[in-house]
Amino acid sequence: MTTFNPDKPIYLQMAERLCDEILAGTYSDDDRVPSVREYAVMLEVNTNTAVKAYDALARDNVIYNRRGLGYFVSPGARGRILSARRRDFMDHTLPSVFRDMRLLGISIGDIVGAWQATAGGQGDQPGGSDGGQG
Repeated sequence: MTTFNPDKPIYLQMAERLCDEILAGTYSDDDRVPSVREYAVMLEVNTNTAVKAYDALARDNVIYNRRGLGYFVSPGARGRILSARRRDFMDHTLPSVFRDMRLLGISIGDIVGAWQATAGGQGDQPGGSDGGQG
């Protein structure tokens, strides 16, 4: 059974989940994604909720509909998702993290050390494979 956050509309969480799957490489450009009904059954939600999620994704040019064939990943969707999520992270999440760091006396060095410990010794550096450029 899928667990949803009660503080956020389910259709938005469904849309985010499909975006996560695109980012993870489950679906690439022009790949068919599950039908509205398939996704609703998979996540155990009402079909109307899935329709709303797919409508939102289509509006954001993440997926497109081929009449009679289903929904497909729009070319360039992965890049648009990454851009939007990075922007949201920089504009909303990071300021809150910095505020908490100041309150708790956590330095950037502490964060880098935690990052390296969490990366499992793989030599990953903050900023990702593109050096933080995006």
